Amino acid sequence: MARQDRAIRTRRSILEAAAGVFGERGYASATVEEILNRAGVTRGALYFHFASKEEVALGVLEAQLPLDRLPERSSKLQRLVDHGMVMAYRLQHDPLVQAGVSLALDQGARELDRDAAFRAWSEQLRQILTEARAQGELLPHVDVTDTAEFLTGAFAGVQAMSQASCNRADLGRRVSVLLRHVLPSISTPALLAALDLSPDRGRRVFEEYEAGAREAVPPMMGSQRTPPPAPL
Repeated sequence: MARQDRAIRTRRSILEAAAGVFGERGYASATVEEILNRAGVTRGALYFHFASKEEVALGVLEAQLPLDRLPERSSKLQRLVDHGMVMAYRLQHDPLVQAGVSLALDQGARELDRDAAFRAWSEQLRQILTEARAQGELLPHVDVTDTAEFLTGAFAGVQAMSQASCNRADLGRRVSVLLRHVLPSISTPALLAALDLSPDRGRRVFEEYEAGAREAVPPMMGSQRTPPPAPL
C-alpha cells in the first residue's frame, strides 16, 4: 500500500509540474527536462508512468474530465447544473484542471487529441439530458445532442473570458448567468423555478462530493482510514 501511495503521489507531482510548464510555455515549447526539474523526479520515474511528453500532456488533459460520482439529484437538470458549477469551482482552485483546459485550447498542441475532453463533456451532458427527457424535464423541441454540444462550447468561451478578465475569480457568477439564459429554453417552467443556480453552488456540491469520497474509503487497521487520493 505504501508503494502504491508513493506511485500515486509521484504521478500527481509529474502532472502538476507538467501543468505548470505547459501553462507557462505552451505544449510545443515545453520539454521533458523542464518537467523533470520542476517535479524533482528522475527520468526513470517519469517514464515509469508516461512514455512521452505527449502521454504526460494527455494525463493533464484528463484532469478536466467530468467527475463521475457527483451526488445524485432527483432532478436531472439540477445534476446538469451541478456538473457545470463544479467544473467552474475546480477551474478556480486546481492548477491541474486549469492546465488541462489550457491544453485543450492550445492551438500549438496539434499532435494531441485536444477534442477528447470536449467530446467527453458533451457525451456526459447528453446522457444527463437524455435522462432529463425521460423524466419529463425538457421541453418537447429540445435536441439533446445539439444542446450538450452548445453548453460545452459556451462554457469553454465563458471560462476563457473569465480567465482573461480576472483569472477566473468570477467564474461561478458567469456560469450561473449562462445557465440562467440557457435553461429557460430547454426546461419545463415548473422545474426551472426549483433549480439552484447560485454562483457558490459548485463549492457546496464539490465539498459534498469530497465528503462522500472520504466516507467511501474502507476501514484499514481497525479504526484507521487511508486518505483517498486527490479526486482531481
